[in-house]
Amino acid sequence: MDTENLIITPEVGAAEAKMRLDKYLAQQMPDISRSRIQKLIATGMVTCEDVIITDNSFAVRAGDSFQVTLPPPQEAEPVAENIALDVVFEDDDLIVINKPAGMTVHPAAGAYSGTLVNALLYHCRDNLSGIGGVKRPGIVHRIDKETSGLLVAAKNDYAHNFLSEQFAEHSIERTYLAVVYGVLNPLSGRIEGNIGRSKFDRKKMALVESGGKFAATNYKTLQAFGKAASLVQCNLETGRTHQIRVHLSSKGNALIGDKVYVKSKKSELALPTDLKNYVNTFPRQALHAKSLGFVHPRSKQFMQFDSELPADMAELLAKLAAIS
Repeated sequence: MDTENLIITPEVGAAEAKMRLDKYLAQQMPDISRSRIQKLIATGMVTCEDVIITDNSFAVRAGDSFQVTLPPPQEAEPVAENIALDVVFEDDDLIVINKPAGMTVHPAAGAYSGTLVNALLYHCRDNLSGIGGVKRPGIVHRIDKETSGLLVAAKNDYAHNFLSEQFAEHSIERTYLAVVYGVLNPLSGRIEGNIGRSKFDRKKMALVESGGKFAATNYKTLQAFGKAASLVQCNLETGRTHQIRVHLSSKGNALIGDKVYVKSKKSELALPTDLKNYVNTFPRQALHAKSLGFVHPRSKQFMQFDSELPADMAELLAKLAAIS
């Protein structure tokens, strides 16, 4: 038995004698809800001197010590949900989706419903590749929850493998549009460097001197709004977690709205107060996966798809352009 999943309580004191078992265990294990404790008792997960106790009202006795076995958490299998999808292309092998900002790609802790996977399970029925397992059926790649734009999902294992090979070979064409603080210097170029988990904040990725995975981003400034902000096109050579966000912030040009990689509220922005407040409170990272190109697994023809900027980023650019 995994000792990490076993809790042994201290001996019951005289003052606690005759207390209900569920109440006593709730006091000893404050991080576990009483309702869960009651379920653990009812399902035979609590013993005293090798005797299984299934009665929540059992009166504990002075000197008793209880062993509580915590079963490993079981991740819920995603269910089909009737969620509207912006389908850009679909055939028997794959589906290309224009994902809105705010939608998680696949279920994870804290987000077991409302994901792209839930929507795909409803839309595609049983026609999704099983390679990603029950939690990621059809998912070949992903984009961050707060990033909008294009991604492709596979409807069968053949298509999944074929597309995955292109991602592994970095032959997929992916273009992103980002609105960043400041203006990059130089205006265009290539950023490269290994990306790994930050040593200082486990929620962040960072450029690391050793370890990590090689990452390269080609960028080009499309429009500058004074010195306050700019619209930047990014083409990925690799696809690492948070790659664009890490690479651009490493040059001092974090994405507007990025709650993880923006170091300050940029109060020094040379903008009118109302616009400065609007920019600094933009509700999500201003990043959009604009285009996606790949070789189709069946026809072997190169296909490229393009999507318009979503309304929130278009409004952000319009407000910045009005004062530049």
